[in-house]
Amino acid sequence: MRGYEYFKPKTIEEAIKLMGSIEGAQYIAGGTDVMVMLRQKKIAPRCMISLRNISDLSYIDTNDGLRIGSAATHSAIEENEYIKRRYCALNDATTHLGSRQIRNVATIGGNICNAAPSADTACPLLVLDARAIIVGPKGSRELALDDFFLGPGKTALEKGEIVKEFVMPRFDESTGSAYIKHTRRQAMDLPILGIAARITISVKSGSEVRCKDMFCTIDSISNILSRLKEEGMRCVDARIAMGVVAPRPIRAKKAEAALTGKIISPELFEEIGDIAAGEAQPRDSIRGEAWYRREMIRVLVKRALIKSIDRVIRPDEAIYPERLW
Repeated sequence: MRGYEYFKPKTIEEAIKLMGSIEGAQYIAGGTDVMVMLRQKKIAPRCMISLRNISDLSYIDTNDGLRIGSAATHSAIEENEYIKRRYCALNDATTHLGSRQIRNVATIGGNICNAAPSADTACPLLVLDARAIIVGPKGSRELALDDFFLGPGKTALEKGEIVKEFVMPRFDESTGSAYIKHTRRQAMDLPILGIAARITISVKSGSEVRCKDMFCTIDSISNILSRLKEEGMRCVDARIAMGVVAPRPIRAKKAEAALTGKIISPELFEEIGDIAAGEAQPRDSIRGEAWYRREMIRVLVKRALIKSIDRVIRPDEAIYPERLW
């Protein structure tokens, strides 16, 4: 591994100026991805420009929706009580991302800017309608996260630009979300498949208690969905995102459209799973074959959606061990 210079700017402006004045420079935040690529000789920068000392990049603001600085660590996100309650999909992702040591230093900005199809926080941010605030030599701009990813390791960032923060709207109590990371083991493993969902529901007046009682049983998903259908539960809005099924994290927009406005039912959820699987472009890899990923999309989309509904119906309930939706 060749040597390199290391700079520690204290402001965003200083970091951008350094990047513009040094040929072959590389931004680094937590370094959990960059250092691996450096040791594998996939990159060979002349210098590193650290973003860790820039306080304007490390914060979590919940005053109006959710704003997360790009240098916020996964541990900070995992431990935030407001995110646990209102942005559950993001909490799911950070809780199951690597080891505690990794989460203490790895940043959400680094995870997204690495643009890996397997990035755990990408799918939750997609279903939470996140937008990236980007600053650079030409000023500031805002970009929907769905337009940020261009391909494996490729983003819409231009030379010298930094993602300052991720901005998400406020969701009311009729909205729930979830992320399911499908792996061979539960710790420190890249996902074979990642599925995130967000759903906004409406229920008829007087059926709230009956709906809650359904989720307090150990009944099957199909039976619970049949009973929700009888109660007239409707999907008002939905988002579904998938990772490791295409060259970049993607939304299943056809499945979202097919779900929105419909009465929840077993038949509808089977259809949504089939549509989402049809939108995927999986490939064979050492972690899983394409046919297997398609089959698991059908299963996990349904599980993520019903887990999201459960979080609307029973926001203060926590079951341990976690139910295998």
